[in-house]
Amino acid sequence: MQRTGGSVSKRLRMRKRTGDHDSVEQKTDGNKTKVSLSAQPRPSPHLLWWFKRGLLAVCVIYVSVPFMMPLFPDIIKHLVYSHRVRVPFFVDHSQPADLSLNHTMNMYLTSEQGISLGVWHTVPERQWKEAQGKDLEWYQDSLGAGNPIIIYLHGNGGTRAASHRVGLINLLSAMDYHVLALDYRGFGDSTGEPTEVGITTDTLYLYQWVKARSGSSLVVLWGHSLGTGVATNTAVKLMEHGIVVDGVIIEGAYTNIRQKGAHDPFGWFYWKFPGFEYFFLDTMAKHNIIFPNDENLKRMRSPLLILHAEDDHVVPIHMAQQLYEIAQSAQNSENRVKMVPFARSLGYLHNGLYKDPHMPNIIGEFVHSLPP
Repeated sequence: MQRTGGSVSKRLRMRKRTGDHDSVEQKTDGNKTKVSLSAQPRPSPHLLWWFKRGLLAVCVIYVSVPFMMPLFPDIIKHLVYSHRVRVPFFVDHSQPADLSLNHTMNMYLTSEQGISLGVWHTVPERQWKEAQGKDLEWYQDSLGAGNPIIIYLHGNGGTRAASHRVGLINLLSAMDYHVLALDYRGFGDSTGEPTEVGITTDTLYLYQWVKARSGSSLVVLWGHSLGTGVATNTAVKLMEHGIVVDGVIIEGAYTNIRQKGAHDPFGWFYWKFPGFEYFFLDTMAKHNIIFPNDENLKRMRSPLLILHAEDDHVVPIHMAQQLYEIAQSAQNSENRVKMVPFARSLGYLHNGLYKDPHMPNIIGEFVHSLPP
């Protein structure tokens, strides 16, 4: 027994000396097999070198971006407008029928010297057969037939061919409305570079172009996201010339671009950064990017409908509520200012309100309430 104990002790000492390997015995078909278990492999020094350099590069970029904003204001412009993101890709805007808009005319209008605007004019759906093969003159003449006309002002990024924009165009056309959807200067196939003054000028031109051909038809401005600021800017500019727009609809609206910027997903990375307001928000104001929906609604006298999803992840719904209270106070009328929130459980987020089955009734009720 003592010899056996000594033998076990010897084996234990040998295993201890080998240190970096272990072994286990497995019994297979009556035979014993030793399996060696190696220690965990260490990370490659080369891989660690690249990881450290990559982490350092990310930190340098993160810290550098705020300092670049005042020096290169075009960066802010691209963040606000995102007009270079021309999604969907590989779309021929001159062929709206490729997107099943086969009762739509593509045209180009000149809002200012050197500025060409791509615009789609979609006629009411019931006219789609009649519209086949018709020319621009026929489309223009159809604006005076008495059907309501919606001028759709889209948000930042992408073009008038984005799926949610095409979805809304189809919805409004099915409601027997004309829809004119433009890409502001610098967006889509339109020329130029966007500025707040410039895209407001584009919208004013389109509005006046429509009014010159619409007869007694109602003309309503519909702005979504960034386009809400364009819509209210346009309505206020027209008021300065004694013109009150028949109606304004704002969807996914913010109070002003400064407050919206503080809630922007990009801003989440920097809102605790020292000097966030100076580097980002003050730079926008310095370069006249304001879009003051809150101030505009204090002056605007057009009937107003506000649409907003409770789960909007881009513009929080409390901004829409603020705008509703401002507009009600300014117009002193519950009948002329309405707000329709959409429940969080519906999952519409920022771009999906057109999917709601109640939308035709909501829009129809508002448009029918507008004075002729």
